[in-house]
Amino acid sequence: MILLTPELREQLLANGCQRDVDHVPVVKFFNPFGAGVWLATELDEDGDIMFGLADIGYPELGSFSLEELSSLRLPFGLGIERDILFTGDFPISIWAEAARKAGSIRAAERIIRTARQSGWEGV
Repeated sequence: MILLTPELREQLLANGCQRDVDHVPVVKFFNPFGAGVWLATELDEDGDIMFGLADIGYPELGSFSLEELSSLRLPFGLGIERDILFTGDFPISIWAEAARKAGSIRAAERIIRTARQSGWEGV
């Protein structure tokens, strides 16, 4: 699977030019076999270093490498996947707070999905 389409790359790069903005996550990557979820909001000009919320046991904001995610080899020849149905809907600060309270990005998704369905924006 192609982790970044040209449209996603363009949006991430545009966000990367706007520092100090609480961006909505553009893309979600995940490990289909276990722990590992990444929400990216920005991409540096180098085309490799992304910023967002990473959860490989504990959710935290920071930078991670697209190249490293792409190079991970999982069982059965699979790799890290992109969630093609993901919509960020809320700024990364809301995701980070929900993930910390819930203990993971996956648990936070349930909270955020419920909030979105109820029309509540305060999560």
